[in-house]
Amino acid sequence: MRLDKYLKISRLIKRRTVAKEIADQGRISINGKVAKSSSDVSTNDELEVRFGNKTLTVKVLKIVETTKKEASADMYEVLHESYAQDFRQQDN
Repeated sequence: MRLDKYLKISRLIKRRTVAKEIADQGRISINGKVAKSSSDVSTNDELEVRFGNKTLTVKVLKIVETTKKEASADMYEVLHESYAQDFRQQDN
């Protein structure tokens, strides 16, 4: 399944166009390699998504064509979530 479609169906990113933009900016990697929106996602892949100051690393558990909102979280497992430091607070 295409990366942008997986991110939308799993609800990691709400819109496929936003997922495509983020991927094309080089802010998503699959198994440590920068991925394009058209890259294939398979089960057991590790996705790292960088949103602004947040980085989310997930493991793909299953791939389905459609899913309900409640079941979308079953498509992945969150491995790591981190936030960048806000250096302006440290200057005080």
